[in-house]
Amino acid sequence: MDAAVLAAISSNQIPGGVLWLERHGTAYRKAYGYRALVPGKAPMTENTIFDAASLTKIVATTPAIMRLIEQGKINLEAPAQSYLPEFRSHGKEAITVRHLLTHTSGLRPGLSSTPLWSGYDKAIELACAEKPLNAPGAVFRYSDINFIVLGEIVRRVSGVRLDEFATREIFQPLKMSDTGFLPLATKLPRIAPTERFEGEMLHGKVHDPTARRMGGVAGHAGLFTTAADLARFCRMMLNGGSLDGVRIFKPETVKLMNSVQSPAGVPSRRGLGWDIDSGYSRPRGKHFPLGSYGHTGFTGTCLWIDPFSRTFWVFLSNRVHPDGKGNVLPLQAALASLAAEAVIGFNFAGAIGALPPRVPPEVTANSPANRPQAGVVQVLNGIDVLVQQEFAPLKGLRVGLITNHTGTDRHRNSAIDLLRAAPDMKLVALFSPEHGIRGALDEKVADSVDEKTGLPIHSLYGQTRSPKPDQLRDLDALVFDIQDIGCRFYTYISTMGNCLEAAAKAKLKFFVLDRVNPIGGVVIDGPVLNGETSFTGFHPIPVRHGMTVGELARMFNVERAFNADLTVIPLQGWRREFWFDETGLPWINPSPNMRSLTEAALYPGIGLLETTALSVGRGTGTPFEVIGAPYIDDVKLAAELNHLTLQGVRFVPIRFTPNASVFKDRPCAGVNILLTDRDQCGAVDVGIAIARTLQRLYPAEFGLEKFDRLLVHRSTVEAIRAGRSLAEIRQSWTIDLDEFKKRREAYLLYR
Repeated sequence: MDAAVLAAISSNQIPGGVLWLERHGTAYRKAYGYRALVPGKAPMTENTIFDAASLTKIVATTPAIMRLIEQGKINLEAPAQSYLPEFRSHGKEAITVRHLLTHTSGLRPGLSSTPLWSGYDKAIELACAEKPLNAPGAVFRYSDINFIVLGEIVRRVSGVRLDEFATREIFQPLKMSDTGFLPLATKLPRIAPTERFEGEMLHGKVHDPTARRMGGVAGHAGLFTTAADLARFCRMMLNGGSLDGVRIFKPETVKLMNSVQSPAGVPSRRGLGWDIDSGYSRPRGKHFPLGSYGHTGFTGTCLWIDPFSRTFWVFLSNRVHPDGKGNVLPLQAALASLAAEAVIGFNFAGAIGALPPRVPPEVTANSPANRPQAGVVQVLNGIDVLVQQEFAPLKGLRVGLITNHTGTDRHRNSAIDLLRAAPDMKLVALFSPEHGIRGALDEKVADSVDEKTGLPIHSLYGQTRSPKPDQLRDLDALVFDIQDIGCRFYTYISTMGNCLEAAAKAKLKFFVLDRVNPIGGVVIDGPVLNGETSFTGFHPIPVRHGMTVGELARMFNVERAFNADLTVIPLQGWRREFWFDETGLPWINPSPNMRSLTEAALYPGIGLLETTALSVGRGTGTPFEVIGAPYIDDVKLAAELNHLTLQGVRFVPIRFTPNASVFKDRPCAGVNILLTDRDQCGAVDVGIAIARTLQRLYPAEFGLEKFDRLLVHRSTVEAIRAGRSLAEIRQSWTIDLDEFKKRREAYLLYR
């Protein structure tokens, strides 16, 4: 565990941290690194006070609600409007206290920051004006709004603010002397600062912007605490609600908190406030049994309690200090597994009373019922965030912009125009990828001059694929802003990688204005590149990698040892499960033959086929939605493919004549690929299945040998030639995919 923490510190993922691991009263505790780096270094100590972020939910708000339930003042099944009458609008009448505590209310993740607002009362007004995205009890969606409302219910029912009630009822009886909201100035020397905001380093002020606008006391964030205080809280939970002769909760109340309380049919398993088995259960690691419980916090905090082995572990860090770029997620996962491995003589796999693994229900995290309503979510790409920051990261720099027609903000303003007009920086040159600066060409592109600005345009898809040293001589930084499609062989990410390497060699700063992955950031599929890298296979990643361009840049920079001065301007409001049409962003065709989200969804599989003797629809109105060739019997092929019962797609026999690309002006027969369920469709499976079928039916015509040009996985090609099943082929990818998932974790920026 020491080595894992020190490695995270040495790679600048955290400035330092405090670890506490305890079982049966025996503890291993240690401080590492620094609590502050800016304005000066201050060493980390075991008594450092941290901004607990979302640990507020389970250390302050949930306990406060549970105390009031024990006192008979709150009913778990009562509608929230019973205690907060203003909450009854817009269909929220059926939302109960239980729904709020289990994050199954159907409300959005958080309050909007625009238009600008401030004040605790205003936050409650906004929360009460919210319109649910789903019916109560239908889906799990982690939401700060739930706990903002719960914090106000505590105030309404008890007659005092949440901070006062929690201090009186929880922290003082437990002798958690360093835990509370709005820490006193006398404690400032022990408080770990977080991030710079409007020129001020947040130090003793809550990092969460919503809680800060609310005055520092909120149900979702605002608590400050130490590892030692949290250890006392964990002991109380393991002891069934009492510590050192003081009873805080009845045993049955603790059981309510730490056992599954989510509505039936919701796959994520949560207690009241506490996480048990969901996408946020990283601190459970590989070994702690299902049924252990805990929580995480955005600033780099987490705790996990295992009632079976009577073990708990706490790790507190200020990973956002000093610039918000730290990442504690891989460390949390590693520490979780190591914590369990430190427990000697306990059989975690055979823990009596542990929960069975989840059986996926009909409503999954990616099902339509769990999707945001159109127009509700407003995601910001990196360019939008840069505009909000008034271009501050680029201040004083001479910039070269790598972009094309997709480089626009959410209002379709060109990044070229935005950077050209930005104050305190100078846009010096433009660099264009495949298809040119306007995204209209399907051929090599020459250098040119931008008609509107007069700036030189250096082509990165002509004589060279990387910026030349003389093109970088008068620059301080390169900025990348191009919409990717989420597929390994789509060349924009290769252009980014080449430019990142060139920037490192030229000692330039490199900025990625991050953009959403239009086909989502959850699914990882297809073989990992297993051969020589190229412009269509820049790095050993799977066909569908599930990463944003910013995350990929972080991976390339480390794993290719570029060591560039890299900054990612991150997305705001994006979640990994979002498809493009759930972001509120305008669609712009990323390339001439990528004309819809449906085509993007199919591309990781159908795009693989275009190096063979097959038309993939280029030269038709629906590229990548149709495939065909003169030698194919369309009715037979459709029947063969439909017989495979691939999830999420059906095949209709068609005939078409492409006016460009493969088989130009020649009548073709083939299939129209109907995407019936994008969440269930494995696009790579579709591509492999079509290749297997065509190789079996038309081995002399199909050209299987060329299938490896984009796949770059020789064993898969040979397996197709040998007639192996799709399941056997997929099995051959498993080890490399699992290894990629572990590698990938270190570079992720979003939940």
